[in-house]
Amino acid sequence: MPAFENDHIKRLRPYLAECMVLLKRNGAFPLDGPCRIAAFGCGVRDTVKGGSGSGEVNSRYFTSIEEGLERAGFTITNKDWPDRFAPYLQRAKKQLRRETRQKTRQEKVNFIVASMGQVLKQPEYQIELDLTADAAIYVVSRLSGEGNDRLPDKGDFRLTDSETADILALDAAYERFMLIVNAGGPLDLSEVAHVGNILVMSQLGVEGGDAVADVLVGKSYPSGKLATTWSAYADYCALGDFAQHDDTRYREGIYVGYRYFDAVGKRPLFPFGFGLGYTTFEMGPPSCESAGPAVTVKARITNTGAFRGKETLQVYACCPQGKLSREVKSLAGFAKTRELQPGESDEVSVTFDVRDLAGFETATARFILEPGRYVLLAGTSSANARPCAAFDLAHEVFVKHVRNLFGHADFEDAALREGDPFATEDLPLLDLDLDGCKPCEVAYDNTAPDIPELASLSDEDLCFMGIGAFDPEGGLLSIVGNASQSVAGAAGESTPQLDKLGIGSLVMADGPAGLRLARQYYEDDKGAHAVGISVPESMTDLLPGPVRWVLRRPPRLKKGTVVHEQFATALPIATAIAQSFNLEFAELCGDIVGSEMDAFGIDLWLAPALNIHRNVLCGRNFEYYSEDPLVSGRFAAAVTRGVQRHPGRGVTVKHYAANNQETNRYANNSIVSERALREVYLRGFEICVREASPRAVMTSYNLLNGTHTSERRDLTDALRCEFGFDGIVMTDWIVASDLLTPNAKYAPPSPANVAAAGCSLFMPGSKDDYNDLLAGLKAGKVAREQLERNAAFLLKTMWEMQAAQETTRPAAKAE
Repeated sequence: MPAFENDHIKRLRPYLAECMVLLKRNGAFPLDGPCRIAAFGCGVRDTVKGGSGSGEVNSRYFTSIEEGLERAGFTITNKDWPDRFAPYLQRAKKQLRRETRQKTRQEKVNFIVASMGQVLKQPEYQIELDLTADAAIYVVSRLSGEGNDRLPDKGDFRLTDSETADILALDAAYERFMLIVNAGGPLDLSEVAHVGNILVMSQLGVEGGDAVADVLVGKSYPSGKLATTWSAYADYCALGDFAQHDDTRYREGIYVGYRYFDAVGKRPLFPFGFGLGYTTFEMGPPSCESAGPAVTVKARITNTGAFRGKETLQVYACCPQGKLSREVKSLAGFAKTRELQPGESDEVSVTFDVRDLAGFETATARFILEPGRYVLLAGTSSANARPCAAFDLAHEVFVKHVRNLFGHADFEDAALREGDPFATEDLPLLDLDLDGCKPCEVAYDNTAPDIPELASLSDEDLCFMGIGAFDPEGGLLSIVGNASQSVAGAAGESTPQLDKLGIGSLVMADGPAGLRLARQYYEDDKGAHAVGISVPESMTDLLPGPVRWVLRRPPRLKKGTVVHEQFATALPIATAIAQSFNLEFAELCGDIVGSEMDAFGIDLWLAPALNIHRNVLCGRNFEYYSEDPLVSGRFAAAVTRGVQRHPGRGVTVKHYAANNQETNRYANNSIVSERALREVYLRGFEICVREASPRAVMTSYNLLNGTHTSERRDLTDALRCEFGFDGIVMTDWIVASDLLTPNAKYAPPSPANVAAAGCSLFMPGSKDDYNDLLAGLKAGKVAREQLERNAAFLLKTMWEMQAAQETTRPAAKAE
């Protein structure tokens, strides 16, 4: 085992409890120590370490909650519960296989595509309860994934009747009972919300079970905060469409997540930013000061309980109503205390630029601060944030002028907020000085790097540069992101066709919960090849029996073939990392990935993913950070800094943009207003680009206002001219479109159109894609000058990365 494996796991372990959110407490926990414990629920033995699809990571091992409890010294009194539950689970899996095969036949889609991210609804069951232990837990697990959205049904977003009945019975029977939620996103806990102790474990990667045991006995403590609002399903915003097959309208506009709940005056079960600890905290009166456009809010937070802990200061802003319908409040910044012992205090501060509060006026394509009173609120969640200061603007402040770029929605955004809710508050007034702040006028020159050598390349060479390295045989492995010829199990790479010109290739591995690579591989003169199954286990379990047999059949290797290992570290899912509200931890996660990229020879990591939790049923939400764009952008930036601390390694932020459902994900059209795009769905990308300069950005599968995002030149212009991005723009893995979306309303993206939009790489690449691009060049669909510009951004980034790698000692592939 490489030394880095143990080192990375040890570095992660102290932070895992910071990702957990304690929703309810009654003082019964932490326990005094390991004891006789009764453990119930599907997640005790079958604990979920992360979501399925691109987020799956092949780690050497994974600790379930059952294993974690026993390793910590607990005696589980009902060890047979998972065995007795297994027949119910097997019947549910068989039923899902039948449904998947039926879907494959009816919709005429490929069986690999049909099985991706399928929701296995937990079954009803009848198993008697053990009421003889000293304490009890019930673990509710849910698996979601890439390819399909979740369902608002019992066994998925809602608890089954069996789960509800057992949880309530255990809470009544045991003085020390904890409900643990092992899911990638919210569940409807309305029927069990009065249970005394509820812990959102989330999905924590390799040592999740150990981390839970640590929390139960107080070896560590939860200090996370919800990055997404949790409530009953009926409470969530239903103004916009979700999971429509062809066209999905974002009619709610800016009112996403807590913004919606605030605007309609609806109290969720557990609000955004909420989270308890084993101790209690008191926040002293905040102080506020300004310097130019910057505002700093400070507060002294004291541990007033009997257990150590950490607390998070959250600062929100309420902007005045004017021409624009504004949120009741939006997050302006956050900061976490150091660990505080009982009685200890820490002063934390949050600084932000008030110009970042500007709203977008579509009619003039300007970001503006309207005249009126701006109220600042401080607290430890969105629900308990209280007004602490204000500033007045006597006239409109023009912040930035852009262009209306992204097409038009066929509806008007919802306007939900009425009036100024804090208008009567008597607050300290800040004397804000914006006189020296000149508005930003964006120039859309989109200047490419000057690389004279490109003029000497043939048309064929330029087209090869614009297409990922392809296997002439193609195949299903490209569909699941396993198209690399250099590193087994890696997602793909840029073309090696131009090695003769000194132009190398970039090897790319999927994410975002760590590197997704083959567990074992061997090498020959054709490249690196996976040993054993390459398709993610969550998918193979649903495939027809003969296909499962073929995929799991041991390979026939030539005598003397050397088999290598390449296990990676499974990180907490992105939502869990965001729940830590600890940017230092996010940077550590990126550093771990960067170190493993060094070890395995990966140039670009296809992560972080920072789409917005627009709807709690999105199957891929676990890969994304939050419903809030500030949290999403800042955590993506922190992970990016951690990875790119390693010379020559880069990230690929994705999926750009408005990729907020998995239903018909290859050909669904997101219809979104320009304002909602700029204030909600693009803002995180801008924050990440400005704060961390990622090496690459990946476009999304979906269309945006009628055109595939990869074919929208305006999205590229916003990236380069408005955000300042100068790296590689690439597509998501566009393969076998006739298999993925038969009889689709919208045609798949064309490599020639993608190149004309300023995208440097069409991935993963095929001979047909190359031929399409070359034909498009000859037919005038894309100009040679544009291909040279695309290649210039690609080469500039590649050469910078390769030069940085050469300054460090090359690392051999890990064994």
